[in-house]
Formats: sequence, structure tokens, C-alpha cells
Amino acid sequence: MRIAPPDTLISDHPKSFCPLAGEAFMQSNDARILRGAAIPTACAGLIGVVVGAVTVGSAGAIGAVIGTVLVLAFFAAGLYGMSAVGRRMPELFLGAGLLVYTTQILVLLLLLRVFRDVTFMDGRVFGITMLGCVLVWVAGQARSNMRVKTPYVVPDSDKSSTGTEHRS
Repeated sequence: MRIAPPDTLISDHPKSFCPLAGEAFMQSNDARILRGAAIPTACAGLIGVVVGAVTVGSAGAIGAVIGTVLVLAFFAAGLYGMSAVGRRMPELFLGAGLLVYTTQILVLLLLLRVFRDVTFMDGRVFGITMLGCVLVWVAGQARSNMRVKTPYVVPDSDKSSTGTEHRS
């Protein structure tokens, strides 16, 4: 068996191709993880918008929309960054993951503090929707990571039936 090279791209989704870079935007397994986390998060955000609009009015709906968009943007950017690190420098993947996640949570906490007392939206709905969307994103990403089959060991095709390897 041999380990798959980190630049091996498995792109079976047409939207995962970036024409400007000339290479795949994300590996297909990362794109599946992104969809598995982003779709439930968007649905949770939509529920937050409806609940915010019913309970508080338009200020609640605006707060829920902004909270949902911020969570989707931050966590999708983090997943893209982790995909790039995993492709280029897999030995730094764990450290980069901890740094990215910690940074995301700290920036979202800072945004909660900044938007706490604004008048154009309801800060409570904003915060509750952000918290709900973060929890749904993490659960969706964990579920997608468990379901996706990421190949990290690729069997050699030139082995004989006795199990010995052919060397050139």
C-alpha cells in the first residue's frame, strides 16, 4: 500500500473547479463536507429568521439574517482554508485546524460584542441565531466527516497475488 499524495484531487462535482486557478477549488470529499454542514446551517438560519420576525419583528429578522450569513461565511472560509492546508501541507493539518477553529470562535465572539447594542437589529436574536448556526454547523460537519470516505491509503495495483511487491 502507498499513501495518496496530498495533491491528488478527486473532483467529481463541477462547481468544485476554479477556472481562475486552473485547478480544483476543493477536493470532492471537502465539497461534500461543506454541503453537509452549510445546508443544515442555512435551514437553521431560516428558522431563526422566521422566529425572529415573528417574535421581535423586522429587527429580529435582520439580526438573524446577519448572524446566519456571518456563520456561513466564517465557517465556509475556514473549511476552504483547511482544505488548502490539507492539500499542500498535511503535516500541519491538526495545528491549523485548532488555529482556524479558535480564531473563528474568537472573531464571532468579538462580533457579538460589537453588534450587542446596535439599533438596526435585535442583538439577542442575532446572538441566539449565531449560536444555533454554529452548533448546527459543527454537528453537520462532524456528521459529514463520519460519512465521507476519504482515501488516505491507496492500494498498489501492481502487487502480485502472493502479497509481495514488484520493484523496478
